[in-house]
Amino acid sequence: MLWALSLCVISFVFLLMGSVSCLVYGIYYLSQDYVLFLEWELVSLQGTSVVMTVLLDWMSLIFMSLVLLISSLVIYYSGEYMGGDYNINRFILLVLAFVLSMMFLIISPNLISILLGWDGLGLVSYCLVIYYQNVKSYNAGMLTALSNRVGDVALLMAIAWMLNYGGFNYIFYLEAAKGSLPMIIIGWLVVLAAMTKSAQIPFSAWLPAAMAAPTPVSALVHSSTLVTAGVYLLIRFSPLLKSTPAFEYLMVIAGLTMFMAGLGANFEFDLKKIIALSTLSQLGLMMCILSMGLSKLAYFHLLTHALFKALLFMCAGAVIHNMKDSQDIRNMGSLVSQMPYTVSCLSVANMALCGMPFLAGFYSKDLILEMASMGHLNYFIFLLYFVSTGLTVCYTARLVYYSLSGSPNLPSCHPMTDESWNMFIGMTGLMVMSIIGGSALSWLLFPSPSMICLPLGLKTLVLSVSLLGVWLGYEVADFSVAMRVKSVENYSTVVFMGSMWFMPMLFTLGVSKLPLSVSYLVIKSGDHGWSEVLGGQGLYQGLLSQSCKMQELHWNELKVFFVGFVIWFSLLVMFFLI
Repeated sequence: MLWALSLCVISFVFLLMGSVSCLVYGIYYLSQDYVLFLEWELVSLQGTSVVMTVLLDWMSLIFMSLVLLISSLVIYYSGEYMGGDYNINRFILLVLAFVLSMMFLIISPNLISILLGWDGLGLVSYCLVIYYQNVKSYNAGMLTALSNRVGDVALLMAIAWMLNYGGFNYIFYLEAAKGSLPMIIIGWLVVLAAMTKSAQIPFSAWLPAAMAAPTPVSALVHSSTLVTAGVYLLIRFSPLLKSTPAFEYLMVIAGLTMFMAGLGANFEFDLKKIIALSTLSQLGLMMCILSMGLSKLAYFHLLTHALFKALLFMCAGAVIHNMKDSQDIRNMGSLVSQMPYTVSCLSVANMALCGMPFLAGFYSKDLILEMASMGHLNYFIFLLYFVSTGLTVCYTARLVYYSLSGSPNLPSCHPMTDESWNMFIGMTGLMVMSIIGGSALSWLLFPSPSMICLPLGLKTLVLSVSLLGVWLGYEVADFSVAMRVKSVENYSTVVFMGSMWFMPMLFTLGVSKLPLSVSYLVIKSGDHGWSEVLGGQGLYQGLLSQSCKMQELHWNELKVFFVGFVIWFSLLVMFFLI
């Protein structure tokens, strides 16, 4: 146990030092507009060289800094959260492997090395999702792994198409080969890969299912690593895909994902799944603004979202830890009087998620919605943007109503405390970043302010939608209103909206039922049927029956001999007479 604790502390220190150094270099590269492209020849054999390429620019360095910061605080937090686990060493090593895979993906300008990091994320995420070894975790892990395999295949096909250019460093060909058929196909394949990794419709089912993993893993996965890999890849490919049909298609899909996740979260009672669906909603927002061609803005929201989402999961983990592993928000209530510090951090994260002015989420979300208001959008996409923003505030208000306010719904002897120092340090670091991170990143990434000219109605629309969302959230959370909404007449509608539009069912059982039933018939009639009758079992039964008959003859030797002799003698006489 001592070694496990020291492993947490050592990992925390090294990752934090790496984060600070990456941030310093990132700011320097950003101010100097400096890019470092490194080529390291691993092996050269008969004129063929295997080269490892690394791209270090302000974007990759600042993102790496954020990933390392969050992972360091998550590992320190895990020292106490996973303290009762005998396999905590294995857990910490898996998390470190996860972070390493993400680093590999971030610094790669080469599709081959991107695939290594991409597959590393998929493999380690599978190991982490099935960490608690039970049937639910195994099912969730398999769904996660198989959903991500679709994107892996798309990336492999993109690598095959890159052979048309004689090299795998996509960064060289984004501008030069734009508009050519191979690059258009590569663009579509990259969009498909990003949709699977960032859980856009129809691949959204795996993201809430991945909540079977331990809470520190959820804090890492849903903030800055696995789910953001697809967005980051599209940010890198955005010069190629800007103003193409692929991005137009992606905009509709991302808008629907954002709306579907916001709607589903309002009918969910599992604390971790509500936060997971909020991640899905924010990923849809990032994809939406990215498909409008504003990649820098999508990158900005990617960074700010990582800060408050990791904090949300950490606070949720602390609550679940104290609730003796209960995740149902209906069992909570009046947590503010029992866990004041944790609830304070949770409230900061919730307000940042809603876009409360001057917190991290405000700087990116408000700018995104104002740029969307200025953009050339149709009414449908415009409506999806603002309705989804209102739904975000709505399910946040509902979560606050159920868990933080009201009367306690716990058993009378339930112990609830705030005394967990390792968790405190992890949450405090991220709370500070959630407060100041948005403004600091805004000054760094946008040194000259954008010119936004909007009429008063559009300018105040974000605030109006948010306030409407707060009111609606409290109304929906009210027991009598909830009962009227969930009456028998509305039951099918509520089930449809609350189950992510039947996506978990459609894309698990719906995809596998026909192939499994056909394969069952094939194996029953073929492998276990005619091939057995005509093959091994049939031959065995035939030989067995013949040997039984021969055995009967052997049991009656004298009679058989005399009968045989008489038959033979009779045939012989007949032959000679003829």
